[in-house]
Amino acid sequence: MKKSEVLFAVERLKRAYKRLSEAVAIVEDDLDKDGVIQRFEFTVELLWKTLKIMLEYSKIDASGGPKLCVKEAFRYGYITDDEIILDMLDDRNISWHIYDDKASEEIFQRINDVYVKYLEKIINRIEQKIG
Repeated sequence: MKKSEVLFAVERLKRAYKRLSEAVAIVEDDLDKDGVIQRFEFTVELLWKTLKIMLEYSKIDASGGPKLCVKEAFRYGYITDDEIILDMLDDRNISWHIYDDKASEEIFQRINDVYVKYLEKIINRIEQKIG
């Protein structure tokens, strides 16, 4: 694993986050909310995969699924709060597998009220960790 691979993963995550935050800012209807949720799913996927790449670059075992990877990233100080990311993973799974208007609205509200702000913080922390 090369540092350039880590940097590339972080840049992809930053671009996905930017698109998510832009979408949240202009929501007008349910179709827009669906688009936000889809961008959220993609961003969360890139987040845990970026953490995995960072762990592997540091020679830390990152085998296993997303939740294990997040817990290891927390354990080694790459992130300061694993619970929010675990909640994001749960919401991503719900939005992928169960379509329900009420659940979608609740997930959208968490994206808008909590997740977008937290993602900005975690991306800044990730950038600090990679120097």
